[in-house]
Amino acid sequence: MRRAHAMRFGSELAEDGVRFALWAPTADDVTLVVDGSDHPIPEAGEGWRVATLPGVKPGARYGFRIGGDLVVPDPASRFQPDDVSGLSEVIDPNAFDWTDAAWTGRPWEEAVVYEVHVGTATPEGTYAGLEKCLDDLADLGITAIELLPLADFKGTRNWGYDGVLPYAPDSVYGRPEDLKRLIDSAHAKGLMVLIDCVYNHFGPAGNYLHSYAKTFFTERHQTPWGAGINFDGKESGRIVRDYFIENALYWLEEYHFDGIRFDAVHAILDDSERHFLAELGETIRKTFPDRHVHLILENEANQASWLERDASAKPILHSAQWADDLHHGWHVLLTGEDAGYYASFADRPLEHLARSLAEGFAYQGEPFPTLDNHPRGEPSAHLPPSAFVTFLQNHDQVGNRALGERLNHLADPARLALARAGLLLAPQIPMLWMGEEWSASAPFLFFVDFAPDEELNKAVREGRRREFKSFAAFADDTSVIPDPTEEKTFTDSKIDWDEAEREPHRAVWADTRNLLQIRHQNVVPLTKTAYRGATATLPAPGVIDVAWRYAGGTLRFIANFGDDDHAVTFAGEQVIWSNGLSRQSGQLPSWTGVFLLGAAQRD
Repeated sequence: MRRAHAMRFGSELAEDGVRFALWAPTADDVTLVVDGSDHPIPEAGEGWRVATLPGVKPGARYGFRIGGDLVVPDPASRFQPDDVSGLSEVIDPNAFDWTDAAWTGRPWEEAVVYEVHVGTATPEGTYAGLEKCLDDLADLGITAIELLPLADFKGTRNWGYDGVLPYAPDSVYGRPEDLKRLIDSAHAKGLMVLIDCVYNHFGPAGNYLHSYAKTFFTERHQTPWGAGINFDGKESGRIVRDYFIENALYWLEEYHFDGIRFDAVHAILDDSERHFLAELGETIRKTFPDRHVHLILENEANQASWLERDASAKPILHSAQWADDLHHGWHVLLTGEDAGYYASFADRPLEHLARSLAEGFAYQGEPFPTLDNHPRGEPSAHLPPSAFVTFLQNHDQVGNRALGERLNHLADPARLALARAGLLLAPQIPMLWMGEEWSASAPFLFFVDFAPDEELNKAVREGRRREFKSFAAFADDTSVIPDPTEEKTFTDSKIDWDEAEREPHRAVWADTRNLLQIRHQNVVPLTKTAYRGATATLPAPGVIDVAWRYAGGTLRFIANFGDDDHAVTFAGEQVIWSNGLSRQSGQLPSWTGVFLLGAAQRD
């Protein structure tokens, strides 16, 4: 089977040659450069330049000469063999023969997500290297792999959030066909593959849009990265919106991804009557009505309105949001940390955790201390648990620490085991950060490679150290913070899969696998039935009792974080997991918990 996404942008194979198209509304002089030769590219109205060259074949290198001197890559390049400033390569999407014609994805309730940074997930740091791990992940109980952003970035190492060419999977991980082979192989093993996309900014190196499409950006909106992307401008908003919507459709169709995680959507600023996020979700839903396509948001604003369901309980726009509140509650309980945004959860961590488990958000319009007590969030109790992706760790929560410590470096192993069960057996969609399943010893550090731009490297290096200067641990000496521009910082972040065979890592891996087996056997069938709401109580000091009701039965989680034993009362429920409940006395000791499964109740 062959797959290709047709679009107005970039290069497209024609009957005899290749059609090239560039939107360059603020450039006076544009020339098409193909394999070292210049060709005119005439105006086609509304800022477009379009030309079809006969005889051009896949593999040809091309770019656009702006103003006579500057040669830039295609902003919709499908591949950049020589990094962000090199020429683009003409790709024939139909050259790859897919074997997954029958694959339509998996229901969202079945998702157990495994977040991966391709470059540090294996010794090779490639798509091919990750493909070798698919059997192990499937055996563990993973059902979805989420790849950190792949959009072409400057240099040989990056988290991916500095991408500047959204259509070009970075060449450091392999060629487009290698990525397609990874996805095709994953589907053959029953694994979904998701991609993280960044539509709120471009990276600081290699973005040439300013040289020929200045109106792609606007000073009306300011973001942490400077002028905002112009989603709502009268002069160019339609083209800008199409550029990103087509990008999402491209990944879902041409690469057959099963879903997209949209980075920091709170920074997508749009005053249009119809917000970009609404148009994006609506377009994707209409385009792929017969596939399980999952759309996930990262949204600090906690806007439940993007996650609404229809009468049949299907997502209208977006499937789920990363549940930061739930992470913060667990983290405070496990580590005692109260700096930064943890301060907003350190006052009543049990209440925040219990509410997050039952309702999704801990803050649903209440004043948020970290935001100078400005209100944060919207009511979310009516949403099903599947509207929230939960985690104890992710690339941000580990990598944004000065020393990149994982939670197993910070928390007591026995207490972490309780949190692991609380993550994997609760009805939300759980996500593991690569290596978390065996408590990997490698940190995940912040790393970039902007060479030979030493000024930019220096700015990143000094900015990183300045960022942590206010922390007591680094007030007197920031030199211990790894240099993000050094290759060693990157290589130190690679995980060692062989660790999973050695203790104490092997026991953690076995525990994770056991929990996921319990999840697939007991929890997932329940969550596929109609959701009827949840309750959360604190029946004793240090104890939470959360119950989720479904048409198919009830799931209940009781956890004791206090010093004294807690007596659990049963209502005919079945114990599906516990790490300390006494069957004789019904007592739950300190830092232990139990999951109970109850039969369906008559209305």
